[in-house]
Amino acid sequence: MAKKKVGLPPLDWLRVFESAGRLGGFSAAAREFGLTQAAVSQRIGNLETWLGRSLFVREARGVSLTIEGESYLPLVQDSLQALERNTEDLFGKSPRELRVAGLSSNIHALVVPSLARFQEMRPKVRVMTDSVARRSSLDEERTWLQIRYGRGIWPGRDAELIAREVLVPMAAPDVDWDAPLIDLRGERPGWRDWARKTDQGDVTPSNISFDSMEHALSAARQGMGVALGSVPLAKADLQAGRLRRLNLPELKARDGYWLAWPEERAKSKKQRALIADFLEALRG
Repeated sequence: MAKKKVGLPPLDWLRVFESAGRLGGFSAAAREFGLTQAAVSQRIGNLETWLGRSLFVREARGVSLTIEGESYLPLVQDSLQALERNTEDLFGKSPRELRVAGLSSNIHALVVPSLARFQEMRPKVRVMTDSVARRSSLDEERTWLQIRYGRGIWPGRDAELIAREVLVPMAAPDVDWDAPLIDLRGERPGWRDWARKTDQGDVTPSNISFDSMEHALSAARQGMGVALGSVPLAKADLQAGRLRRLNLPELKARDGYWLAWPEERAKSKKQRALIADFLEALRG
């Protein structure tokens, strides 16, 4: 293929090439841009003629990148992302909306108490929340900024720690250690883990069991027994006196509460600054 021109090819051709290379085909790129497959093929053909190199191998079952195409794709992606990011920094408007998703208990305990502080920092930003029923649902959730529980490692996502998980026996003000234990099923350490790691001996099996920390804390507030409660999630109850920490050892877990987002969604300075302010508010 003879080289036709030198210099920078038209941006439209580069964007179509990036889409086809990222998505693995001309049809997928056509759907992303609302074009016909023929229009995508023509743009990529024009780009190949301009460069004097074949970027795709055309076969009956589809297309695949050539060695030159594989080498060129990350360069084009980095350049397009840099152009978008710098354009946003120079000419984009400050974000007017912050939308965050998470479990209902995490929204209630971590986001709601931070809103007044965040609105002082960003009075023109509208905050919206989306609750999910299960932690696993966050992977399919369209809201990209999320409150997550774990160890801060999620493929393709950046994450900043809000608070480490700390578990401690807690109960209503008039309930003591001899009350029934409230069991919590799930990822967190339970009563047996707590007893073993804090050298407290055996604990009496519980007759009350929940699959939600929110429900376990609610039962404890109502005087139903002693919960191995999350200090970050019970912060408001502890401060208001609805719950009290018993004079027993605490257990620091390896997990924590994180603010997480896809790596590609926070490239501009303005978006990063908004996330930083929200994180500051969440940490209190």
